[in-house]
Formats: sequence, structure tokens, C-alpha cells
Amino acid sequence: MAMSAGFKYTDTPSAHRKDWDNVRSLLPYMWEYKGRVLFALLSLVLAKIANVGVPVVLKDIVDQLSINMNSVLVLPVLLLMAYGALRVASSLFNELRDVLFARVRYRAMRRLTIRTMDHLHQLALRFHLERKTGAISRDLQRGASSLSSLLNYFTFSIIPTIIEFSLVAVYLLVSYDWVFTAIIFSSVLVYIGFTLAVMNWRIHHRQEMNKHESNANNIAMDSLINYETVKYFNNEKLEKQRTDQELEQWESKGVLAQTSMSLLNFGQGIIIALGVTVVMFFASSQVVAGKMSIGDLVLVNAFLLQLFIPLGMLGVIYRQIRYSLTDMDHLVTLLETPAEIVDRPNAKALQVSVGQICFDRVNFAYTSERPILKNLSFTIEAGKKLAIVGPSGAGKSTIARLLFRFYDVNSGAIRIDGTNISDVTQTSVRQNIGIVPQDTVLFNDSLMYNLRYANIDASEAQIHEAARLANIHDFIMQLPQGYDTMVGERGLKLSGGEKQRVAIARVILKNPKILIFDEATSALDSRSEQSILAALKNAAQNHTTLVIAHRLSTIVDADEILVLENGQVVEQGSHELLLSQQGSYAHMWQVQQSEPEALPPAD
Repeated sequence: MAMSAGFKYTDTPSAHRKDWDNVRSLLPYMWEYKGRVLFALLSLVLAKIANVGVPVVLKDIVDQLSINMNSVLVLPVLLLMAYGALRVASSLFNELRDVLFARVRYRAMRRLTIRTMDHLHQLALRFHLERKTGAISRDLQRGASSLSSLLNYFTFSIIPTIIEFSLVAVYLLVSYDWVFTAIIFSSVLVYIGFTLAVMNWRIHHRQEMNKHESNANNIAMDSLINYETVKYFNNEKLEKQRTDQELEQWESKGVLAQTSMSLLNFGQGIIIALGVTVVMFFASSQVVAGKMSIGDLVLVNAFLLQLFIPLGMLGVIYRQIRYSLTDMDHLVTLLETPAEIVDRPNAKALQVSVGQICFDRVNFAYTSERPILKNLSFTIEAGKKLAIVGPSGAGKSTIARLLFRFYDVNSGAIRIDGTNISDVTQTSVRQNIGIVPQDTVLFNDSLMYNLRYANIDASEAQIHEAARLANIHDFIMQLPQGYDTMVGERGLKLSGGEKQRVAIARVILKNPKILIFDEATSALDSRSEQSILAALKNAAQNHTTLVIAHRLSTIVDADEILVLENGQVVEQGSHELLLSQQGSYAHMWQVQQSEPEALPPAD
């Protein structure tokens, strides 16, 4: 099933409801340590009580000092000690909150990442062919980070600010004229409204800037990945121009983004200045009228400035929350993508005794507009070797994918030892089949790791023996680091022939009942091909073998050969029989026999 289109953030109510639905769906990941969560929240409340208490004690200190101004100065020692203790308590409880919540946050990220990775492995091959690898990597990385970011913002910014606002409001309403509460919170509301309005306008420029930066990086990286192609056609100038065009747009949007940020900072400064000025005006009037002390004036001013400190990051937090919600939606959408190939309820493991394969009137199409296999039927008897040949697009490799259950057939059945593979678990089907693919992709790890991947419990002696049978052991031993040699990303440090020998060694090491060779010698020269064919022949003894071939010389010993055209069998028989019929197979044989000997590939 194809992945749904990328999510586009909108500011509609339904979008916000969806965002919070997504957040709620991921909250169970943090509830594993609910005790820690509750203690972290308690620490948060205590930290804010201490934080609000600091200006209150400061007021009393100022009042005590003001009373003693005209007499012998006596230090309010207890108040000063209380002031210091509240400062320490605020810092202590903040750090305790961080320590308690760290395990919650990182465990939630870990569990979410593993769940996403597991889900991606459950999705069908169709999904991975249609979805860009970079996009999957981005969703996996950003999705887990978005959960962490949202937890951080809510726990360390939003919730603390709300608690502090509430404590300050209660204290002001109880202790002072309501006008101070009205002025302070009106200033805060104007500050928040202005910040969000400018940020909504600014985010558009920032998103455009990020888009052009990503495009420029993509063009630059693509040109470096395809370095040889760029050089072949002397298109360095073209690549430079394409990159510079995107960077020109990035530069323009970057200037607008910075200008809007300066406007935001300046506007916030004006609001703070006006709020403080109005508060100071009324507080000074109250002091002159004898209704407030100097300490009260200091307290009200301190409360106002203290509330504006966390709001200084409001714009950044708001932007990051929006981005995190968007990234989270991408992740939730990914997690909600249904697996196309699923095991039936109570499906049992496939038990393979002899390895007979039967395709029974199989029909299959990747899309309804283009059928690939049409009423295809054939049987590979246990221990026999069947080869399939035909032009590109005939459906040869599709047969191997269906046998592995990367796709399910549209109609008909595929049976192994009489059991329909749709009725058993996918894992058990793949356990009993080994493949040497046409394009062998290796992990960016050592040769030993890539060989052992076929059987993680295999001993070094078993791995060496499999490498010998695949005619690659001697080559490996000549390398400076031997089996510890790193193969590079996708195995790019090895030649095509060397990678195929690794693949052959892996299938020998796996030792399944059924073998599939999909153009298994396509990257080998004729001399190497013969040695590999001998190894494959030994490996295939007592195994049911399906060979998908282009070089007909590699399948002359097959027990039966199918000629496939347009998803249907047009000829069937042994090599000698098909040659005698003077049909499609005989024509392909004559063409290949008349071709000049290909030069061996460069290693």
C-alpha cells in the first residue's frame, strides 16, 4: 500500500484537534514511569513556589532596610537567609525535575523509535519501493525527536509558566489592588498575542527559507553522489548554477526572516517597557499615598519582569511546537500505515520436508492497469532445478518476490509441499528460502558481519567454509584486514562479482531447502562464472532450485526451463528439447552464442 501524501500543516480547528489526538496517542510511551512523572511535576510545583517566594522575601528585606534607614542599620539576617534558601530551593527542585524526567523522556524516544523501526519492517516491499528512503529516515528521526521536544516544552516551559502565572495572580489579588493584576496580565496577554501574530507571519518566510536550503543541499549532494556522471558530461557549471539558484532564494527569504525577528524583538521590548512603566506609575502613586511600601513597589516590578523572562522564548517555543506537531503527524501517519502483507489469525509455521514448489493459476499485478503474471502454472519437483528465462518485464523477478511473500497473489495459489504460503507465517516461508539476488546490497560493516548475517549463530569455521565454496575466501585472506575489512555503504568497496560471491556464500551458510538464483552470475566474467556455477551446483544438491537467468549458458543443466513472455509460459522443456523446437529459446540461444566474449569486469 502506498504511503499517503505528506502532511501539510494548517491552522484549522480540525488540524489542531488532529495534533492533540496525535499527542494523546503517543502519551502512553511516557507513562511507563508514571511515578517519576508525578515526582517530576511535584518538583516543578515546588520550584515555582520557591521562585515566586523570592520577590516576596525581597519585598520584606527592602521594607526592613527602609524602616531602619534613620537608625542604626540592622541586617535582616533571617530574611536574607530565607532569600538565599529560596534561590537554592528553586534551583534544586528544577534540577531534580530534570533528573527525574530524563529517564521518562529518553525511554519514550527509545520505545517509539523501536516501534517505528519494527513497523517499517512489517510494511510490504511496495511501500519501500514507492517511499523515498530519505523521507523514511527523516520521519523516523524527527518523529522521535518531536516527542522529546514536546515533552521538553510542556514540562520545562509551558507548564512551569502556567503554574508561575497562577501563583502570581493569586498573590497579587489577595495582597494588592486588582488594578496591578489587570495591568500585569494585560501586558502579558498583549505580549503573547503580538508574539504569536508575528510568528505566524514569520514562520512562512522561515519555511520557505528551509525549503530552498533543503533543495540546495539536495542538488549539491546529488551532484556529488553522481560525481562521475557530472564529469562525463562536463556539467560542473550546470550543477553550480542549479545550487546557486536555490541559495539565491534562500538568501532572500533569510533576510526577510531575520528582519521579522528584529521586528518581533523590538515589539516585545516596547510591550515590556510600557508594562513596567505603567506598573511603576501606579505603584509609585500608591507609595506616595502611603498605601504601599517601597518593598511592595519592588515586589510588583519583580513579578512583572519575572513573568516576562520565560515569555522571552515564547516565539521560539511556539515555532518549535508547530514544527514538532507537524513531524509527529508524519510519524503517526507512518505508524498508521497498514501492512499490506499480514499473516492470517493463528497462522502456523511452514513445515518443509522435501521442498516441492507449485504455482497454481497465479495472477498478479502491481497495479490493476498492468497485469504481470497471467494464469501462471508450473511445478518444481523436490530437489530439481527449474530455470526461467525471458525478456525484461516478462515477470521473472516477480516470481521470486511472490515466493518470498513480498506480495500476495491476486488470485491462484503458491504452494510449498502442498501448503499454500498465504496460510502460514511469512517468517517461516522466508526461513526456508535462500536467494542470490542480481543486485547484492551489503551493510556498511565488515565482511564477517555481512557473511554471518545469513546465520547469526554460525561459527567462524562455518563462515570460512561457505566463503571457500563461493570462491571468495582466498580473496578475503589477501586483504590487509581479512574478514574484518569494511565493505563501505551498500558494499561499494567491492566489485559486482565480489558482492555476488558474498551473496552466494550467505545462501550456502543459510542452507535452506529452497534456493533462488536471480541472475546470480550476471556480474562475473566467464572464468569466474564457471567456478561459481560449480559451487552453486554443489550447493544446490538435494535442494529445490529456481534459477532466473539471462545467460542461457548458465542453465543448460536445468531439469526444466520455462520461457516467459508477458507473464505467461510460451515454451517449456529441457535445454535440448527447447533447442530442437526452434522457438523463442532457440532464437535467444543463437543470439547469445553469436555475441563476442565479454571482457571480465574490472575488480
